[in-house]
Amino acid sequence: MHRPALTLLTAGLMLAYGLASAADAPTTIPAAAVQTAEQLRDKALHDDTAYKTVEALTTEVGERLAGSANDARAREWAIAKFKALGFDKVYTEPVTYPLWVRRSEHGAIVAPFPQSLTLTALGYSPGTPKGGLTAEVVQFPSLDALKAANPATVKGKIVYIGYRMHRTKDGRDYGIGSSIRIDGPVVAMGKGAAGFLLRSAGTDANSRTPHTGVTGFTDPAKSIPAAALSNPDADQLERVLAYGKPVTVKLDLDCGIEGQYTGYNVIGDLVGRKHPDQVVVIGGHLDSWDLGTGAIDDGAGLAIALGAAKLIHDLPQRPDRTVRVIAFANEEMGLWGGRAYADKHAAEVGKFQLGSESDLGADPVWQMSASVKPEARGAIEQIAKVLAPIGVAYDPKLPGGGGSDLSQMHHKGMAALSLDQDATYYFDWHHTANDTLDKIDPKKLAQNVAVYAVFTYMAAQANGDFGSAPGAFAGDGAEE
Repeated sequence: MHRPALTLLTAGLMLAYGLASAADAPTTIPAAAVQTAEQLRDKALHDDTAYKTVEALTTEVGERLAGSANDARAREWAIAKFKALGFDKVYTEPVTYPLWVRRSEHGAIVAPFPQSLTLTALGYSPGTPKGGLTAEVVQFPSLDALKAANPATVKGKIVYIGYRMHRTKDGRDYGIGSSIRIDGPVVAMGKGAAGFLLRSAGTDANSRTPHTGVTGFTDPAKSIPAAALSNPDADQLERVLAYGKPVTVKLDLDCGIEGQYTGYNVIGDLVGRKHPDQVVVIGGHLDSWDLGTGAIDDGAGLAIALGAAKLIHDLPQRPDRTVRVIAFANEEMGLWGGRAYADKHAAEVGKFQLGSESDLGADPVWQMSASVKPEARGAIEQIAKVLAPIGVAYDPKLPGGGGSDLSQMHHKGMAALSLDQDATYYFDWHHTANDTLDKIDPKKLAQNVAVYAVFTYMAAQANGDFGSAPGAFAGDGAEE
């Protein structure tokens, strides 16, 4: 057989069996796009759009507990902000979830040494009976110890777990602390406990500011009052327990689920010039806990995404693909906005080029990782090269999960990055009354904007995709 005939036959077989497709070719980023990304990076370091955005959100709206009046005000604020920043399309999508409210909370040691305790109710905790709940405390060193406990030692008592988090750059202790907060109350309830207390899932040591957060309760009829002690108050309770005498605590919580509420994800698109139906998605969650003003969790994350998109908006022409920013509803009590978005758009996941969400404060991004197809690793390395001068290291061995809400699209098959911020001090303030604007350094915030502007633009301009077959990366690196 002549070579031309062999070539034609081979090509025909490859096409017939799907072996020759653009998807198999290496994904690359053109030199012109790399140069523009470098310019975006340098401009972002001196741009204050993000700081002005989070300043406005925390000042004009303040705390944004999901389902509250301020949550609704924040949604209208976000719609107006997206429009003011020049998005081509601004729209909303509904998100329905349980409406949990907090009215008041008090705690005290009744015996053997009567004194008050500083605590805060946890999300989805029911209130205590009228007059409060008074019961003996039983202490466990870990969640595993509680799981292994004889129910007879727990029944009718208030369970306490005192795990202490420590500061780390990657915030790894939060995985343990949040598991105790989420699963501990459910396990305690299942063993017949009357209530649940934990040492706050936080790293501050000398501040009487308890850290709230969600529990794993899903049915108000199958739940018990649950609260977090500030670190100093947890220390005090443990000192009292160390005397070896029965310790009785009173909880008086006025909180609980009051039906259902429908909020909204707020979405803005910069429509792509060549491939408007293909999307690079970034964002943050719009809601916050009610104790602070939600500056680092997650006003900063949304502001970073908006700041990056505004820089791309101001380029002489739109990028090839659509840049989408999502302000997610009610992340704090169960990723409700992220789940609703992923459920609605699961069938379109193949159109999502790459995604990452910022939800770890406002200190600098120091590490990048990715879950992409092998043929796109070269493009990720191109992005990493542009980010290296501003302190971002790339670890090709780690998966990327997309951030909190976007982890849900990642589960559906979206290629994703993780852009890890320095979390050394984040959990000092996380979910507390100290989550306020003064914790944000404008220059460090700007570094985040530079990172998001670079990756978003380069992904939007790439020749080829990063891998988006449904289910291709499900389960890798998700953050919840």
